Amino acid sequence: MMKKTLLSGIQPSGKIHVGNYFGAIRQFIELEEKYECFVFVANYHALTTIQDADTLKQNSLSLAIDYIAAGVDPKKVVLFLQSDVPEVTELAWIFDTITTVPYLSRAHAFKDADMKGKEVNVGLFNYPMLMAADILMQDADVVPVGQDQKQHVEYARDTAEKFNRIYGPTFKLPDAHILENVAVIPGLDGRKMSKSYGNTIPFFATREELRKLVLSIQTDSKGITEPKNPDTCTIFALHRLFSGEQLKDIEARYRKGGIGYHESKEILLKNMEAFIAPFRAKREKIAKDPGVVEAILRNGGQKARLRAQAKMKDVRKKVGLS
Repeated sequence: MMKKTLLSGIQPSGKIHVGNYFGAIRQFIELEEKYECFVFVANYHALTTIQDADTLKQNSLSLAIDYIAAGVDPKKVVLFLQSDVPEVTELAWIFDTITTVPYLSRAHAFKDADMKGKEVNVGLFNYPMLMAADILMQDADVVPVGQDQKQHVEYARDTAEKFNRIYGPTFKLPDAHILENVAVIPGLDGRKMSKSYGNTIPFFATREELRKLVLSIQTDSKGITEPKNPDTCTIFALHRLFSGEQLKDIEARYRKGGIGYHESKEILLKNMEAFIAPFRAKREKIAKDPGVVEAILRNGGQKARLRAQAKMKDVRKKVGLS
């Protein structure tokens, strides 16, 4: 029986953070035996915010190193640069021609930027169609995303349905794969952990960096003896990810009273460092030989592009371009 296909990608817009790992990367590591996995560095998408060639190239390689250091196995996963499959930009254009402006105006990223009065570039407005092309090009069955990113997969499904209705059966309808207990990872200020909010904890941070960041997590003013609600505490939300066997005891102390936020942060810091240190050491080793990672990306790009070329041959024929 053939494996179903999984696809996921992250923008190379900076260092991966704890939210990236638990919300996405860990998911496709856990699923790489079950699915045929395609994982990409979304460098076309990053052009909406990064307009410096050296920065984009450096960030793209750095993200690939992050992927591998975090546990993505290049022997089991097709790891590639989005730009090594230029067919996705052609497919995105074809999708543009069957997509309306009001439909794209409902996208969360556009609405958020527009509400803040930002001048939105066409790339950001059109982002869902390029993402749909990424997903549908590889015939993805599942796409691991956070709960807040589910809309991207819905856009891909809608686009596939519309194209299939107009031109005949061509694309699979992908499903979002969400781990509910880590659907949204909180950042230092309690909002979703996001580079755009500046509230992230880098996944490969040094112990000193971790300490500075964990101690800066925002809390209320409750004293040590006062009961605290673990369900609304950012520190406790991170304990759920890192504190394992200690979690029940910490939760009991929260509800009863008897643990201060500083002590809670110190316990979290210790557990985070124990979890992250081996990944950090692995990353330092991989980064010493970037040529190996570049070769992995080239090989992955060739595999992903072969599938894309076959898909585009069919698409061009159906729309009348071949």
